[in-house]
Amino acid sequence: MKRLSASTPLPASVAQPAYERAALRPGIVHIGLGAFHRAHQAVFTQRALAQSFGPWGIVAVNLRSPGPIEALERQDGLHTVVVRAPEGDRAEVIGAAVDWICAAEDRGKVLAYLADPDIRVVTLTVSEKAYGLHPATGGLDAGHPAVAADLADPHAPTGALGFLVEGLALRRARGIAPYTVLCCDNLPSNGRILRRLVLEMAAHRDRGLADWIAENGAFPCSMVDRIVPAATRETRAIAQDLLGVEDSLALETEPFLQWVIEDDFVCGRPAWEAGGAIFATAVEPYEKMKLRLLNGSHTLIAHLGLLHGLEYVRDVMAVPELVHQVRRHMEAVLPTLDPVPGVDLHAYREQLLARFANRAIAHRNLQIAMDSTQKLPQRIFAPAVEALQAGGDAAAFAHVVALWIMAVRKRMEADDPRRDEILDAARNVDPADPSASFLAIDGLFPSELVAARAWRDLVNAGLKTATP
Repeated sequence: MKRLSASTPLPASVAQPAYERAALRPGIVHIGLGAFHRAHQAVFTQRALAQSFGPWGIVAVNLRSPGPIEALERQDGLHTVVVRAPEGDRAEVIGAAVDWICAAEDRGKVLAYLADPDIRVVTLTVSEKAYGLHPATGGLDAGHPAVAADLADPHAPTGALGFLVEGLALRRARGIAPYTVLCCDNLPSNGRILRRLVLEMAAHRDRGLADWIAENGAFPCSMVDRIVPAATRETRAIAQDLLGVEDSLALETEPFLQWVIEDDFVCGRPAWEAGGAIFATAVEPYEKMKLRLLNGSHTLIAHLGLLHGLEYVRDVMAVPELVHQVRRHMEAVLPTLDPVPGVDLHAYREQLLARFANRAIAHRNLQIAMDSTQKLPQRIFAPAVEALQAGGDAAAFAHVVALWIMAVRKRMEADDPRRDEILDAARNVDPADPSASFLAIDGLFPSELVAARAWRDLVNAGLKTATP
């Protein structure tokens, strides 16, 4: 079977780049060549280029894994997005990438791009755990392996923050304006968090550098939304049927696609609004809506699935009693949200329930449950604190915590950066206060929840009723 390439004749039913790829020049460095980027930012950029062409080709960087980079090289920078809907599947070939690099194999090339004045935006999808965010202080975690390495040797970066700071340092030394740094990961006020981390790392090496970045740089917030399951053999088979050729980078996703961006860029940007993005003065209301309603519900669904032996989100959504729990959770979330411009929150909730139930999307609960300690704080703990402060009991959020603890105890496994602490808590359960060992994990739970005895009792009650 032939492989997808720039010379592949494709069926008319397959959407393709509607611009001259040969004329495309680098303007964006993207760090984190995972499935989400390929199904989201790359799609928006392709559509923007089709409507308003400019020098906004993507330099795709993976920090460690060379596999996706090698696959992109073999396919002339092309990959396929298969949109799966109840009415049928459709494919779009994305060609917005103009270069691709594994940073672990060619650090110098990545830094050369970051120092190039033609690069005006750096986007990131590296997952919450990759930023080196200290769970207690909200600042830089000097004990994070990549952060520690980059503080020790800033000129040979290995982590996302290290590359951002070294790239900015090179630009400052050469009299080049900084690039805009656009975080696309699920962190609350993600641009402000990333700005703080970058400034703290820069200050460790040079206070003048930190001041220059603070004065001249930009770190807009953004909210991204699209459900992108891990690709499988079936995914690649569907893509092959649609394309007539093999694509090892093919992925599947839902029809829904959303990107809300704070319009704060220091040296230009693509016309992403032409591709459907929303530019807003304040992203936080959209962000809170998505983190708490979509992501928080996903966390609930994932752990319900793990406890009931259900592999996919769609399987959970096929059980009426479990759907009732999801709906009840969403009802508890709604009072914690701010008004969102142009969005009917009740209609958004119903839309989410339909998206979760899409039988064409095989989104594994185990995938969603990964890195839970990095996700629970913004998805579950923050609205729980607000509900308590408003005089409620935050019972719905206690329920999610109980399910998470029970799932850890049932499986005695956790794909999580704090795995050892989690499993130690699971091994040292006090029968009289079974959540205590988990709430004692350093910096994980907010102090307000740790001190809320009535709320902790609700967690303990949930542990007694959760599926063992």
